[in-house]
Amino acid sequence: MAEHTDAKQRQLDEHRVDDSDRALTTQQGVRVDHDDDSLTTGGRGPTLLEDFHAREKITHFDHERIPERVVHARGAGAYGYFEAYDGWLSDYTTAEFLTSGERIPVFVRFSTVAGSRGSADTVRDVRGFATKFYTRQGNYDLVGNNMPVFFIHDGIKFPDFVHAVKPEPPNEIPQAQSAHDTFWDFVSLQPESLHMVLWLMSDRALPRSYRMMQGFGVHTFRLVDAEGRGTFVKFHWKPRLGTHSLVWDECQKVAGKDPDFNRRDLWDSIEAGRFPEWELGVQLVDEADEHSFDFDLLDATKIIPEEEVPVRPAGRMVLDRNPENFFAETEQIAFHTANVVPGIDFTNDPLLQARNFSYLDTQLIRLGGPNFSQLPVNRPVAAVHHNQRDGYGQHYIHKGQTSYFKNSLGGGCPAVADADTFRHYTEAVSGKKIRERSPSFQDYYSQATLFWNSMTVVEREHIVAAFRFELGKVVDKDIRARTVHELNRVDHDLAARVAAGVGVPEPGSGEPNHGRTSPALSQVAAPVRSVATRKVAVLLADGVDATGVRKFTDALSEAGAIVELLAPHEGEIAAGTGDPLTADRQLNTMASVLYDAVVVPCGPDSVDTLSEDGYAVHFVAEAYKHAKAVAASGSGVQLLERAGVGSRLAKDETIVVADGVVTTTAAADDLPGEFATAFLAELAMHRAWQRRTDSVPA
Repeated sequence: MAEHTDAKQRQLDEHRVDDSDRALTTQQGVRVDHDDDSLTTGGRGPTLLEDFHAREKITHFDHERIPERVVHARGAGAYGYFEAYDGWLSDYTTAEFLTSGERIPVFVRFSTVAGSRGSADTVRDVRGFATKFYTRQGNYDLVGNNMPVFFIHDGIKFPDFVHAVKPEPPNEIPQAQSAHDTFWDFVSLQPESLHMVLWLMSDRALPRSYRMMQGFGVHTFRLVDAEGRGTFVKFHWKPRLGTHSLVWDECQKVAGKDPDFNRRDLWDSIEAGRFPEWELGVQLVDEADEHSFDFDLLDATKIIPEEEVPVRPAGRMVLDRNPENFFAETEQIAFHTANVVPGIDFTNDPLLQARNFSYLDTQLIRLGGPNFSQLPVNRPVAAVHHNQRDGYGQHYIHKGQTSYFKNSLGGGCPAVADADTFRHYTEAVSGKKIRERSPSFQDYYSQATLFWNSMTVVEREHIVAAFRFELGKVVDKDIRARTVHELNRVDHDLAARVAAGVGVPEPGSGEPNHGRTSPALSQVAAPVRSVATRKVAVLLADGVDATGVRKFTDALSEAGAIVELLAPHEGEIAAGTGDPLTADRQLNTMASVLYDAVVVPCGPDSVDTLSEDGYAVHFVAEAYKHAKAVAASGSGVQLLERAGVGSRLAKDETIVVADGVVTTTAAADDLPGEFATAFLAELAMHRAWQRRTDSVPA
């Protein structure tokens, strides 16, 4: 087991270069004694063409960038491992990584879809969640998203969709946004997209962290057992920390404060040993039940509700190592939906079929030719032997006379295998060649309605607000009206509320709402309550009650939260009681949107200083506005009052908990342990939605 786990690491080690304590050379290994000036005729004369060092250096620089991905251009990645549970899937598949229980090395790349590499992390967008499993049987790529459905049925529409959501051709505006005319023009004329649009307008499009984001394989795939029997399967990744999101106002501000917010969060968590973890789940459908649903299993715009087919735990994945070079690893990794291993096969999903062509074609132009699979991050741990030769970037030196099959001069090698091979699933196929989609794909509205029905009140408010924001950026009023008309076929209340915000007439009564729900679709209804890795800002200044701060923050850290002390200046903070503290960061370099909660400890001088600091007052008020946990002890309660936080604050030493705000007037020596316990309980809730301050009128 250890040998296989370490195989990928040894393979990467072969390509690792350590330039420390080394002499500078050219790419041919010639040592260089001067790197500041080109070779010229005299001190002020022309540069000579024979300066091979300067030419090589500049030429390499000119070609250092490869074309960015058309979609999923901005991403972050990490290495880790996957291990299956108990091997119970051996009844369904011969894929060893799903059955052996052995630790399988993986690389995962998270990404946004619409923006360029230079866009921000916190835009409203779908997120990519692509996993490369380096298995004994070859590389398997599960190329998914953080939403289980997609905008279109058929890959032939993918160029149209991407062209519509990308910046508009006349002015290359807007970047990484769907809030513009061409996108809404497309989706309002393509009703199959409505289900996905509801997901896009929901909080799912605003993940708090990659570590708190679900992943889905999107398509219906097929598991194949040793006898060649097939079982339909959908793949799910469920984060151990639960699925949590930012709110839209936060997203816009984080994009300015820290455009690398999600990327940094992933990197820092792994560096600190707080390794992200997900559980792989599967929904299995017997082939005999293929047509037993009120939708088509091959339709990528549909889900299988978990209440109909439960998600069964199949294994866990842990990410425990950051890349050493972003370009060589995260940027050059190449995923492909057709990278499958024995035991996993495709279905006739028309979107999946198109992806199976498109991904390989994309890598050929991005990575400079047909040998991109030889790059270290893409190389399988399985042995590779074939008759493909030459081409850009050929790393291997092939020996022998033959490069074809069948041959006698090479002893018939490489020969076809007779065991543990990939055999395509045997399926009867017949029919006329046509360009039309099955009627079973043409229910465009019922699952969009299912999603809407399954949302809590606050989630619905966020969806309405998102539609209002996005359509409010659309110039063409006909597009706004047409979109509202389509929403009316999903739910009349939704359409009416959106119409009221975007200046179009309220539509007449729509089609009756079927009333069905799927509670598993809601993030808020049944959250994972955990404080692990939650970031808490403690605001303080000279004169703070350092004894109380230490007592409180120790309790938070012990529970798994991350605590940072923010002050008007960095360095030592004089204490009113106890030993001095050291500020982690300067207050005005940070913002409440970068934290999950805020605490104001006791200390009259400290609180007086903060109360005169408009940034500190805004910090608290904004955290409260975004429904985050807020706490104050002793004189710290006065800063909450200054920020307009709540009306039920503590007036004595008892602990008061009101709508996510925890207060006590007790000083350090009397600060009860229950104060930290009460705050941790509110922090674990993620948000105090009961004090919504950004609600949309019904």
